[in-house]
Amino acid sequence: MSRFRLKVIPLGGLGEIGKNMMLIQYDEDIIIIDAGLMFPEEDMLGIDLVIPDMTYIAERKNQIKGIIITHGHEDHIGALPYLLPLLDKVPVYATKLTVGLIGIKLKERRTREGVNLKVLETGKEIILGKFRIELFPVCHSIPDSAGVIIRTPDGIIINSGDFKIDYTPVSGKGTDLSRLAQLGSQGVLLLLADSTYAELPGYTPSERVVGESLEHVIANATGRVIVTTFSSLISRVQQVIDAAAKYHRRVFIVGRSMTDTTNIALELGYLNAPDNIIGRIEEMKGLPNNKIVLITTGSQGEPTSALVRMANRDHKHVHIQKSDTIVLSSTPVPGNESLVNRTVDSLFKLGAHVIYSKLGQVHVHGHGSQEELKLILSLVKPKFFVPIHGEYRHLSLHASLAESVGMPKENIFVMEDGEVLELNSTAARINGKVASGHVYVDGLSVGDIGGVVLRTRKMLSRDGIVVVIIAVNQQTGKLVGRPDIVTRGFIDTHEFSELMDESREVLAKTLDHSGDRVAEWSFINTKVKDTMEKFFYDRTKRRPMILPFMVKV
Repeated sequence: MSRFRLKVIPLGGLGEIGKNMMLIQYDEDIIIIDAGLMFPEEDMLGIDLVIPDMTYIAERKNQIKGIIITHGHEDHIGALPYLLPLLDKVPVYATKLTVGLIGIKLKERRTREGVNLKVLETGKEIILGKFRIELFPVCHSIPDSAGVIIRTPDGIIINSGDFKIDYTPVSGKGTDLSRLAQLGSQGVLLLLADSTYAELPGYTPSERVVGESLEHVIANATGRVIVTTFSSLISRVQQVIDAAAKYHRRVFIVGRSMTDTTNIALELGYLNAPDNIIGRIEEMKGLPNNKIVLITTGSQGEPTSALVRMANRDHKHVHIQKSDTIVLSSTPVPGNESLVNRTVDSLFKLGAHVIYSKLGQVHVHGHGSQEELKLILSLVKPKFFVPIHGEYRHLSLHASLAESVGMPKENIFVMEDGEVLELNSTAARINGKVASGHVYVDGLSVGDIGGVVLRTRKMLSRDGIVVVIIAVNQQTGKLVGRPDIVTRGFIDTHEFSELMDESREVLAKTLDHSGDRVAEWSFINTKVKDTMEKFFYDRTKRRPMILPFMVKV
């Protein structure tokens, strides 16, 4: 058997939804496909976002030949501001709209200097080291989405990117099935394919269905219509503009990310709007309510977003009225359900008419369901298959679909982040693991917050904190008075004043028995913690964090 020179190493996106990043390596040459972030889960207290562990890349930065981005969603471009400073002017290739959105992202994070951004049109080929790269169009919930064809000395690898099969897309091109069939007839070594909706039977409905629903809502609403969706869902923005134009309403964009994305999409020709239909928010005053449509951010219940501020009566320009119809044209990202439900409840309380996915077809997702995934596998006919982009159950179900269309089980690899798939033209195997996992971004710090800090935050959030202040005479080393105890998030000290007095007495006795060792801080520190932990657990069955302080007087 010839040795393995080709490696596929996922650093993110396998076993989770988000932070997609895949490395393809041949000998010393490496290319990176996507560099995404993930939004924190509920137990990641205080964390702003999560990015992949880039240790493997940093250690081999001179081997990186280029970065290819499949589309402009955060889970594919959001880690670029953290990746690019590690590399020296490595070129980043993407389609035109994606390059525009990356530009906005880098400007936000102030990492524009020295960045080598290049537009790569679908169907054009570039050479990066030992790889020949070509993008092909796929249909997704953002225009200019692409899959990647990677020609290696050992065979063709296809990365599907995020895709669905929509024969009547609102904007952009459909998924290029003929190109995939063509490659399938030439022989494909490895297919890496999107698994996000591998649980759903049948086909994903076309975006056209949503257009009809939105048109119906705008035609029948007696007051303002407020549509909230993802800022990147440009096809949805187009559908709202088209319906508003048909029923002689003006459109107002609310929210910074929505405004930025809409402006770049208009500038690059991915959005078409009749003259004067899009107005500045200040121009809304004086217009009758039945002539207004607002498009806003906040579909995920983000606390600082425009819709949530409206729901909380905290928005500068828009105050919810009883005649308003609000359309949530999205589904909650896993983990955001409670935030979204809270926002919907607040809007109902204000008397608005709210329409969301359970009440009408106002959203379709951007990923292929089971029949579409089977179709791609049947067209491409890969020798080996790795399901990507999904939680572990999605990957496993996608692997079962591959078996159902005739792929041998031993040629299907359900991988996790960091695992190394080695291939040549005849064989493949998983061999070893590289550094991978979550890197937490908290404010300006990247990677400084680890498991210990998060565990501490969880502990503080669960049972609170008790600060014990001990005054010691500087000359004699003896205790001065009784210890002072301050708590936060543990108990109501007014209601439990007797318990607090008792805790001080217990601690004073313990320290009195310590005699001359009061001045030995390490001894006292441990003694105070042990005594207080036992006392509070016995009385309350809670375990607050105990922080002793010594003050010399």
